[in-house]
Amino acid sequence: VQLQASGGGLVQAGGSLRLSCAASGRTFHNYAVAWFRQAPGQEREFVAARSRVGGSTYYADSVKGRFTISRDNGLKTIFLQMNTLKPEDTAIYYCAAGQRVITSSLPSPEAYDVWGQGTQVTVSS
Repeated sequence: VQLQASGGGLVQAGGSLRLSCAASGRTFHNYAVAWFRQAPGQEREFVAARSRVGGSTYYADSVKGRFTISRDNGLKTIFLQMNTLKPEDTAIYYCAAGQRVITSSLPSPEAYDVWGQGTQVTVSS
């Protein structure tokens, strides 16, 4: 599986963006998927994940209620709908996928073995 992220851009605080992550490969449906982000000078942090089995979703406290992760296995695409954006959401956003990610490891970047190239999101105040 390979991933290609898109949809980033510049938006005013309070606005919305939808990120997409297109996957290649026939076994995409067997992967857990997630979004992480990294702001300048900071470590990569967990944003949201969706488990492989059952489709359970998990969110960082900082985005809960504002962001929604989803996937379309037919389109082989992962989405991140981001609403009520804040300046502190500014970062490069990365999509990730992993075949052997257990529930407790969903927020850990080390659990994922496939990464997209990142897309810049900038939220102005």
